[in-house]
Amino acid sequence: MGDVQLSASDTRRMRSRAHSSLWVGRKSPWYLPVSVLTDLLGAGAPVTLLVLATHRPWAVPIGAVAALAWAGVQLFRSRYTARVLGESRGTLPVLHDWCILLGVLAVLHAAAGVRLPAPLCLLALLPALVLTLLCRKGVHRHLSAVRREAQAVIRVLMVGEPTAVDGVTGHLAARTDHPYVVVGVVPVGPGPLNSVVRAGEPLSAEAPESAAQDSEQVIDAARRIGADLVLVVPGAATSGDRLRRLSWGLQDAGIEMFVAPGLVEVSVKRLETWSAGGVSLLRIAPPVRDGMQPLLKAALDRCLALTALVVLAPVLAAVAVAVKVSSRGPVLYLHERIGRDGRPFVMWKFRTMRVGADRQKADLARDNDHDGLMFKMRRDPRVTRVGHWLRRTSLDELPQLVNVLRGDMSLVGPRPPLAEEVAHYTPVEWRRLTVRPGMTGLWQISGRSDLSWDETVQLDLSYVDNWSFTSDVDLMARTFRAVVDGRGAY
Repeated sequence: MGDVQLSASDTRRMRSRAHSSLWVGRKSPWYLPVSVLTDLLGAGAPVTLLVLATHRPWAVPIGAVAALAWAGVQLFRSRYTARVLGESRGTLPVLHDWCILLGVLAVLHAAAGVRLPAPLCLLALLPALVLTLLCRKGVHRHLSAVRREAQAVIRVLMVGEPTAVDGVTGHLAARTDHPYVVVGVVPVGPGPLNSVVRAGEPLSAEAPESAAQDSEQVIDAARRIGADLVLVVPGAATSGDRLRRLSWGLQDAGIEMFVAPGLVEVSVKRLETWSAGGVSLLRIAPPVRDGMQPLLKAALDRCLALTALVVLAPVLAAVAVAVKVSSRGPVLYLHERIGRDGRPFVMWKFRTMRVGADRQKADLARDNDHDGLMFKMRRDPRVTRVGHWLRRTSLDELPQLVNVLRGDMSLVGPRPPLAEEVAHYTPVEWRRLTVRPGMTGLWQISGRSDLSWDETVQLDLSYVDNWSFTSDVDLMARTFRAVVDGRGAY
């Protein structure tokens, strides 16, 4: 390949540098030490204090074992790798790791013959779970903030036909929850580029005569613009043997190559790689609709709804009194919504508007603050004073627990739409109705009414296609912060 020929040692050095710079070079150096120190202190200090409080010997060694065990579990689960640090704020992965820690320490506890009360041990290990969660969320928030300022990003060189490249680039640019920033493109064949800057001469639309020709052009462009990786969007002109030869050239130059299959909003949990006769295949598992997970979801919905109705009975009574004495009319607002498979049901809410507010909606249509089928106003004159507070705190939605108990709704799911909205649904938007609507969901924790209609539909479709029982649990945990924050609630 002419000037890109490298010795074996040069190739190894470039691969190592490319891999490290891809995930480490632009992330803050304090992520790793802070994460490790938090884990060590979060597990070691409380256990040491517990042993001292029970007047047992070897307090410090036992605390050190607990600290090292927690850090060891994190290390074994690859939580300290540069590729992972700061990329997730999820609760379930940390909870999973903590359960592994309990098992490891239970074995060590039995093997060492230490006799500590199990409830106290569990209590002493709770700070490790809480502090690790807070630390991971803090690192994630910091990383998200610096990425919004175009720092700690991965610089991407795109290769593909202009139309396909524009589509992928536009999708990446519309989101800030990932580190990839397209800094240039090497187009395949002629055509205008609308969203990216050309970083090199176009590759021929036909396979090159020389196996090194594509690689030389792409490698030269990647080096000139300082790209961390090359992202190929396959097409009629970039597939099969040509794509394989390009991967060889980039591999020899120490540049990572990714391939975009063209899938949008499909969870990686649903993707499986297969091979048939030497051809690489990508299987997309269908969304979960049957089996144990939906049964667990239904059981969890009803159990939590019943428990919440009993526990929150005093709150419900207080809100009901506040609604009744603040304005004329019924306490509850019963309104028809469309549920799973287009079946209507009556949804319960605490009344937040004056009586007859529905008849005024047409007169206020021109003041709609939402760009789609939903009607939302930041300062809706129909909302009562108590109603503003109820909407801000989401307390007006508590009666929907009755809908969950009856099976009309779920705790987690898409927003329950109005019949007048569904009447204008496209086939794509209708797919939102293939699951039960929910009291909370991606829409609520992502901004609620501040989102555009397209963003709302996209979030609901992502939930419908990628739903799992564990994702529901994670969404419920994240809902608490969204309710406290109150962003988009009006």
